[in-house]
Amino acid sequence: MPRLAKKRTSAPSTPPVAPAKTAQPSASDTKKLAPISKQSRVIAMLQSPGGATIAAMMKVTGWQQHSVRGFLAGVVSRRLKLKLASNKTGDSRVYRIVGEEGESGSRRTKRHSF
Repeated sequence: MPRLAKKRTSAPSTPPVAPAKTAQPSASDTKKLAPISKQSRVIAMLQSPGGATIAAMMKVTGWQQHSVRGFLAGVVSRRLKLKLASNKTGDSRVYRIVGEEGESGSRRTKRHSF
C-alpha cells in the first residue's frame, strides 16, 4: 500500500523570528581564551621555582594520587623528556622540572654500526 505525501499549500502563518544575540565570544576571541588543560596546569606548577607537591597537583586537576604519579613518570619524564627533581621537605615531597627544555631533550640513544 503506497503512502501519499501530503502537499503543503500555504506558508506558515508566523514568520520565523531571528534568535536574540547573546554575549558569546567570537571565533577570534575563543582562540585567545582557549581553556588551559590539566596537563599544562601541572607542567606550569612544576616549572615554578617552588615546584609542586602531589597533593597540590591532585587539588588542581581532580586526579587521584596514582594518576598524578603516572603523569609524572609517563608524560613528563618519558614522553616530554623533561628532567624531574624531587626534594623531601618534612612529610611532603616537592617535585619540579630542572634544567632548560633544550637541555633535557638532548638524550638520544647511540646507534652502533657494524
